[in-house]
Amino acid sequence: MSTGVGMSSCCISGKVHDGTPVGHVEEIGGLQTYVTEPESKSKAKTLIFIVDIFGWEFKNTRLLADNYAKDGFYVYVPDVHQGDSLPESFLQNVEPPLKDQEQLGIVDKAKNAAIVPATLGPWLLKHREAVSKPLIDSFINAVRMLPGTDKVGAVGFCWGGRYAILAAHGNPESESGENVGGVDAAYACHPSLVAIPGDFDPVTKPLSLALGTKDSLLGVDQIGQIQDVLAKKTDVPKEIRIYEDQVHGFALRSDWSSEKDKEAMDAAEEQGKKWFHEYLT
Repeated sequence: MSTGVGMSSCCISGKVHDGTPVGHVEEIGGLQTYVTEPESKSKAKTLIFIVDIFGWEFKNTRLLADNYAKDGFYVYVPDVHQGDSLPESFLQNVEPPLKDQEQLGIVDKAKNAAIVPATLGPWLLKHREAVSKPLIDSFINAVRMLPGTDKVGAVGFCWGGRYAILAAHGNPESESGENVGGVDAAYACHPSLVAIPGDFDPVTKPLSLALGTKDSLLGVDQIGQIQDVLAKKTDVPKEIRIYEDQVHGFALRSDWSSEKDKEAMDAAEEQGKKWFHEYLT
């Protein structure tokens, strides 16, 4: 059964956060990549951020990557959209945080609803799985070949959350016998466009999920289906944490003026750090 394959304005809601990223940019595996390092410079625990539709230059993503680096991870944020991420201007004019939605009139809501398919439809077609997955797999392979790299994990958000789940399928072999993609552990925050059970049945690596009860791309019924699928995988470490009243994008784009939303975002960050400290060893 496939779920979440439609489009929703929730995917492009949220806030831009304050702060200045401290990493640097270099080319890795043919992709421009934001790199942020731990104080030790160690690559023993390496993470690859698979971004949402706002891409590798979105400030929230880089600030969060910096936070992981401060906790001992070597982090890469590649431009898997190859310069074609959606602009930040869509954050507020499509679906504001819940408290702002209540103040919108019928005309504004209708206008916002019309923007979604016109914007996301062509973009999703251009960045479909047949295009994006080989690109992501190739980047994972390139990172594994970098000197000093040991364990590799994937952190995915929204659009990128699904690809973190797919990376947790393991390391399939190509026709030439070489490994293709695959990570040692994965963490997906509010993934979108997932297929249930198709994306979850093949999972063989430790997988953690952060899901919100107000996510219009992944409803409570679908969360229950995911729980049922993963419960059968008794030999694979897994974790599903459900965040009450959190919308799609909360782990990356929460409104810091809301204490509840800020706490949820912080908790999701700690969830990922704890997961990778345990399973990238």
